[in-house]
Amino acid sequence: MAVSRRSFLASAISASAIAATSTHLTSGPAYAASPPGDVVGKITVGYQGWFACRGDGSPIDRWWHWSGQDNTVPPSPSNNTIVSWPDNRDYTRTYPTLYQNLNNGQTANLFSSWDQQTIDTHFKWMRDYNCDTAALQRFNPFGAEGPIRDGITVKVRQAAEAYGRKFYIMYDVTNWTNFQSEIKTDWTTKMSAYTSSSAYARQNGKPVVCIWGFGFNDPGRPFPPAPCLEVINWFKAQGCYVIGGVPTYWRQGINDSRTGFGEVYRAFNMISPWMVGRTNSVAGLQHFYDNCIVPDVADCNANGIDYQPCVMPGDLQSRARAHGDFMWRMFYNTIRAGSHGIYISMFDEFNEGNQIAKTAETQAWIPAGSGILALDEDGTFCSADYYLRLTGDGGRMLKGQIALTATRPTQPTTDGPPPGGDTNLALNKQAGASSTNGGFVPANAVDGNASTYWESSGALPQWFQVDLGAASTLGRAVLKLPPNAAWGSRVQTLTLAVSSNGSTWTTVTGPIGVTFNAATGNQATITIPALVARYVRVTISANTGWPAAQLSELEVYATDVVENTPPTPPGNLTVTGKTATSVSLSWTASTDNVGVAGYQVLQNGEPVASPTGLTHTVTGLTPNTSYTFTVKARDGQNSFSQPSNAVTVTTDPAANVNLAAGKPTSESGHVQNYGSGNVVDGNTGSYWESPNNAFPQWVQVDLGAATSVSRVVLKLPPASAWQTRTQMIEVQGSTNGSAFSTLSAAAGRTFNPATGNTVTVTFPASTQRYVRLRFTANTGWPAGQLSELEVYSS
Repeated sequence: MAVSRRSFLASAISASAIAATSTHLTSGPAYAASPPGDVVGKITVGYQGWFACRGDGSPIDRWWHWSGQDNTVPPSPSNNTIVSWPDNRDYTRTYPTLYQNLNNGQTANLFSSWDQQTIDTHFKWMRDYNCDTAALQRFNPFGAEGPIRDGITVKVRQAAEAYGRKFYIMYDVTNWTNFQSEIKTDWTTKMSAYTSSSAYARQNGKPVVCIWGFGFNDPGRPFPPAPCLEVINWFKAQGCYVIGGVPTYWRQGINDSRTGFGEVYRAFNMISPWMVGRTNSVAGLQHFYDNCIVPDVADCNANGIDYQPCVMPGDLQSRARAHGDFMWRMFYNTIRAGSHGIYISMFDEFNEGNQIAKTAETQAWIPAGSGILALDEDGTFCSADYYLRLTGDGGRMLKGQIALTATRPTQPTTDGPPPGGDTNLALNKQAGASSTNGGFVPANAVDGNASTYWESSGALPQWFQVDLGAASTLGRAVLKLPPNAAWGSRVQTLTLAVSSNGSTWTTVTGPIGVTFNAATGNQATITIPALVARYVRVTISANTGWPAAQLSELEVYATDVVENTPPTPPGNLTVTGKTATSVSLSWTASTDNVGVAGYQVLQNGEPVASPTGLTHTVTGLTPNTSYTFTVKARDGQNSFSQPSNAVTVTTDPAANVNLAAGKPTSESGHVQNYGSGNVVDGNTGSYWESPNNAFPQWVQVDLGAATSVSRVVLKLPPASAWQTRTQMIEVQGSTNGSAFSTLSAAAGRTFNPATGNTVTVTFPASTQRYVRLRFTANTGWPAGQLSELEVYSS
């Protein structure tokens, strides 16, 4: 089978073949060939949308991209194409698989992309976590997969329109023999119709289309340059803005790139080099920054091409993520080099383990015996939405809304890890043994992968132990062997003991015969009756299946109760106070079979806070607006109760407050570090400045919700060095961020240091969510300039 983006590209990457010849750029502006649009200056996520389940009503009626060679039957440990397990708690409909139950006792179900609620959920996440645009992958649609891909496109359009996101078609030519003619037919007869959607991405006023795969040096894309160039120029002749998904080494024409494709690559409006499989370490990223990204940006700038490099979270199953540090370094490198946009590889790629979509947090949410790793694989608890949150912060850094920084600002969790009882205390801790047989080392039994194992050498008995790093009150130990059916049933006679110092041991149980049966996951649980210990040792004196001691995992937990029951709903939700911008709530406690870890406050059905107590004040509300609140309880496995009773309350009328303070901003462009975020930071000493000598320019603020506005206050830095100047400014408003109307016509607005460099503009009250200033002239500097944009309702 030809190599595709679903697996590592096999071409050799030779570092010695490249010379680092470019000067490193710093955190200056990104000099894009194009102004900001739906891809330039934006975060684009690669969206597969290619999962189906039998019984979901889809035209393919298969376990599409879930199961392996036989996709007529549900996926299982021996028949699958995935390496990561999704967090399924936001989906209303899922489908049972042949995996064992999750380690928390729940059934192992998976979602279908054919369900509209699944795609709606994904695009809601994109909205909530500031992903601007989705690149919908479209492989050869002229085969059996064509009907489902057509149907998914309809669903993506509906979700993008509903949640205010943009999308575009991204063709993948892998194994598409007749692409030259068929891609044109598909566009003209089917896909071009989607450009009429308000959600279809546009750049420079043109509909965006991407073609991925030209020039790759592998059997799946054996095409010569001429037909590739002809297709690019054909799409440009249709009025499209064309992106090229190209090899990593496109510029040099070496390694993963075929030779002779320079003219093809430089015919694209935007270049997006592939990076999946190139490195799995933070340190390894420096090579690609020096030898690829920096000189790529220089080449694109010199040739009037926009540059959209890949940023990826890292392959989870290969332990590449470093709890977010790998992805943040990619953001930092691409932005400091001056990239013009960013492509996230990928949103929902559970097949390669590079997904940012919500993913299983701990082994409690992974099928027993599957060997699949969870987000806490390196011992750091990460919330299911962590990589979505991290992507949102990376987007803010790209847009100048937060400062360029090499230090990851996003924390792995917003609420703290689950209680210790649901965390494997032995994961990746120091392990030792009385003996080792070859490469079957003790570390294999604490690596979170049930398919690797420790095996002793020499005569029995032999022992294995783990140092938990600190004393804890222990509740249970889970012992595992590989889940593969080739490991037939066996009984190992063992003794489990604990110690606080590693030398004096207390026997918990044994010697006892423990049965490991592949049919039930090859695992056994031993209760530890609330003993305080740092070390846990298993001594094995007999094994009916092999003349050695064997363990693939020793998991240690701080409770002997498996959490699998949601809490009861909170009671008596009550409004205890309100202001123009806040509502205070209280409720009575929930109960749970293990314990309530916290609560979730929902505003109009959307989560807004996660308190641990029985009260909370919701802030940032719009004055004189009705809101409905409910509260859910959360247990240690992040299972949520049914909601409490609902309360509806209207906030007080508005005081004279600045509605724009701290709100999200956007812009037509900026120079150096004078980004649009400066106009809402409350600091008149910082300011936004547009690109020079390129009027008109604009800056805008998103107030977060439609509200009545009738006055704006515009400021420049008050320092006397800012001499008097007049800027031609029009004030515009919008309810959706795309169609703007004039609130105050273009007029000369004079800023005078003698009067604080402040201008007030009033206009008839109207309801707006977005307020934009459009600049067409400035007597003091050839650019739009503003230090503060304040918006008031009266």
